[in-house]
Amino acid sequence: MAKMGKKYSDSVKLLEKNKMYDPAEALALVCQTSKAKFDETIELHVRLGVDSRHADQQVRGAVVLPNGTGKTVRTLVFAKGDKADAAKAAGADYVGAEDMVAKIQQENWFEFDVVIASPDMMGVIGRLGKVLGPKGLMPNPKAGTVTPDVARAVTEAKAGKIEYRLDKTNIIHCPIGKASFGAEKLQENFETLMGAIIKARPAAAKGQYIKSCVLASTMGPGIKINQAKLG
Repeated sequence: MAKMGKKYSDSVKLLEKNKMYDPAEALALVCQTSKAKFDETIELHVRLGVDSRHADQQVRGAVVLPNGTGKTVRTLVFAKGDKADAAKAAGADYVGAEDMVAKIQQENWFEFDVVIASPDMMGVIGRLGKVLGPKGLMPNPKAGTVTPDVARAVTEAKAGKIEYRLDKTNIIHCPIGKASFGAEKLQENFETLMGAIIKARPAAAKGQYIKSCVLASTMGPGIKINQAKLG
């Protein structure tokens, strides 16, 4: 078994074994257990009582966190004409069409975090499905990244819009900010994200929807949240 570092061990001592914490208490603790020399990202991991293998039990969407993620988001927009001009005016980092497809294919270029496209451009970037898809970067209408209003999508992405979706083990993993935000701002982001996940419950989901909920900083231990207090 790998030996844990001193800072991690000290963080674990702050937690009561097997205790399920109220959200506010857990958020305060996750800041205390963030002991790295860098500003750690605070992540939320939610296991749902659904089966992602069934299309009618998928849980996926996007939400703008009120306090952002603390990360500088680089946006690539596929658009032409007025939409391209609007994207540039909104602060998009890169804007283009076929030229950007060629850059990605020929140079293996991925200096961006979010890809946004106007609907008429999906035929153009369809050729990138095999490289963007595995990285989770392919634009999708459900995430709001395929839209006629590319300028708004750029603004939301820069403001801290995140996408949530199930992985193969029926868990959603999402950042909710940085340790430097403090418990109050993190709680606002946490409540916004959890509210969206709860609202997105599929009609086909039976029984207990939220199976478990864990908060953790990048280098810190997981803190279990009492899912009965999540509404």
